[in-house]
Amino acid sequence: MKWNHFKSKLLLKYTFSYIAIFLIPLIILTLFIYQSAVQTLRSEIEQTNVNQMTQAKTVIDERMKELQDMASRISYDEQLTSYWVHHPYYSREAIGALAKYKATSSIINELFLFFRGDEKIYSAQGLENLDVFNGRYTFHNWNKTDLIHDLNTVRFPMMRPAEKVDQGVRGQQSMLAYLVPITPNNPTPHGTVMFLINESNLTDLIESILSDYHGMTYIFDNNGQVLAANHQGETITATDVNALFRLEPGTHSLSLNNEPHSVVSVKSDAGWTYVTAMPSSQFFSRIVHIQTIIVLVFSLVVVMGTILAIILARKQYHPISDLMEFVRLKTVTDTPTSSNELEWIKKTLHDYSQRVDLQEPYARNHILQLLLKHGHTEEFTTEFKETLGIRFNRSHYFVVCMGWEAHAFPIEDNPDRRSIMQLMNEVELPELSAHMYGVELPQPNRLALIVGFDTETGHDARLQALMESIVEALRKMVTEQTGLSPAIGAGTRYSHSEQLNQSYIEASTAFEASMLNGEGSTTFFNKLSGTQDCSFWVPKDVLLKLVQSLKQGSYDVAVQMVSTALNNLKAEKPAVPLLRCICFDILNTMLKTASELGIHHVVNEIPRVTNFDSLEDLEKKLGGLAADICAQVEAKSETEESSLIEQITSFIDENFTDYDLSLGTISSKYSISSSYFSRSFKEKMGINFSQYIWQKRMDEVIRQLLHTADPLKDIITRVGYLDTPNFIRKFKKEMGCTPGQYRKMHSQNGASVPPDDEDEEYTG
Repeated sequence: MKWNHFKSKLLLKYTFSYIAIFLIPLIILTLFIYQSAVQTLRSEIEQTNVNQMTQAKTVIDERMKELQDMASRISYDEQLTSYWVHHPYYSREAIGALAKYKATSSIINELFLFFRGDEKIYSAQGLENLDVFNGRYTFHNWNKTDLIHDLNTVRFPMMRPAEKVDQGVRGQQSMLAYLVPITPNNPTPHGTVMFLINESNLTDLIESILSDYHGMTYIFDNNGQVLAANHQGETITATDVNALFRLEPGTHSLSLNNEPHSVVSVKSDAGWTYVTAMPSSQFFSRIVHIQTIIVLVFSLVVVMGTILAIILARKQYHPISDLMEFVRLKTVTDTPTSSNELEWIKKTLHDYSQRVDLQEPYARNHILQLLLKHGHTEEFTTEFKETLGIRFNRSHYFVVCMGWEAHAFPIEDNPDRRSIMQLMNEVELPELSAHMYGVELPQPNRLALIVGFDTETGHDARLQALMESIVEALRKMVTEQTGLSPAIGAGTRYSHSEQLNQSYIEASTAFEASMLNGEGSTTFFNKLSGTQDCSFWVPKDVLLKLVQSLKQGSYDVAVQMVSTALNNLKAEKPAVPLLRCICFDILNTMLKTASELGIHHVVNEIPRVTNFDSLEDLEKKLGGLAADICAQVEAKSETEESSLIEQITSFIDENFTDYDLSLGTISSKYSISSSYFSRSFKEKMGINFSQYIWQKRMDEVIRQLLHTADPLKDIITRVGYLDTPNFIRKFKKEMGCTPGQYRKMHSQNGASVPPDDEDEEYTG
């Protein structure tokens, strides 16, 4: 199937399905890998922040402890006692001692010693009045009064938040004031050591935490005051700052400035809290190289996967394409119009299934007819026969022929007759352990039944009684259905289904006897041949079966009957003159039957047949004669059938416009079975009866549409179709347009055509 001839939606569906099968997991996996990379980077950064903040906390805590230890040493230093400091001479040594203490710490900017209640404050630079000190160090948020108050009253170490300190000519600096009462742990301190620390000395320790990331770092005291802060790229509100302080130690995700942030919080033993916050979006920007690699790998896999998907889709589609091409070659339908190939194949198989369902009764009837005629159906497998519902698993079989006079059903498709065929199609008599198949015969009002029944081995009388019960049950069933009692003929019972052709010959013979006796009579073949003339050594039933087998063209049964008759003579061993007379009687029976069948040339065989030297020689010559007669019967039957179909076809061609023309009327006119005619007509013409009638009427409608100006309704009625709307719908389905549209499209020379109001009405 060429792509440009039929755009395969199924192939596209397969291709997209395979692409989706690998693309969806690939996208999920890619996102997972990307997200994992981001999370890993984030975790590494956060862990690094935790480690750095822990390190900074440790360093700062150590520095603060150093300052507390320094204050403790100052409190116990004799050179820095109140007496020593206030002494006119030793005060110089005290100032020198303060300078030494200051030199031991790298984070303090200045060291001050204050004795409570004093008006002076001491430093490494010397002593000075508090007013002078306040003029040299002016705190923006710590006025003189509060400063003096805190120096005189602080009882525990206290860190003042970083604030701007004006130092006169040295400018402003952001500094922290750390006040430690001395003597430490004394409920009544006598002085205060104050350390001034540049904020940068603390922020330098935490600045490395952010590295080159945007964010902020805060150091809070135990009351939530910001002691020091470092900002890189952004600031936050006081509310957000308080939210950072309230966080528990650990790693957190928090929204600051309406943006997700990664927050790390660490708390020291002194109660200080160290917090770092940075926007989470930075983590994604840090893996640009990973993004590039992922995009390249993803694109490569998508391209390769798409190519592989196309290859797999074409491989998967190939057998479907072959199947569709095969189906299209075996069907006469137009280009598929279904959504895809599978739908079209499904629809086609459904159509085939419907056709098979329609043909199944004919196939079943055909196989059963072959069985009745030849006794075997080797060309059909057991599985095929079981598919048609034909099974032979009974212990005994015999054939029943039944029928009525022609006037019993004046119209061939009489509902009563159809119901009989349906009723007798397959019959089960469980009370008699019997099962039977109905076979419609070519002769009208004739029906054969293949009866199988199970029974234990018993006397012939018992088996005969069971057969009579089965036949009587059939008679009662048919009579109740139609109100007419049929004539019935029953053959002999056999143990194998291969012998049914003999039972059929016997049943046909018995049926002819029943028809002579009148409707309602029943004849069993074994009773018909029961009376035997003692002077006649060939059994009557053998001659009857021989005659019937020749009439039906059943060569196998005819040869068997000849052999049976001659074997009987061999057993009786009559005198030679009597033997020749009996042999001539058998020959006469065959010649008489041939004459009745219109086969006259066989008389030319008399000299050859009568010249025999032994019964074996005679059997061979009579077998040849039987073969000739049966062959002529078969040929004559086929010729008559072909001639009959030709006559019927001619009759249909002349009368297809007759509304009453139907399968039943033709079957009745030519005295043949409806099913037999339907089957034979289709075998001869290639289409069934209804399709043939429809095509003839269609052709005539088209002819009149193109060559007449008659209204559409009149044309349709003239061709024998009274249901105009239905005809228009069927016409449009087959031709693709309505009759009126067809007339307009094909009118000669653009001649005006009358409007078909009916066409518009019925299609609108």
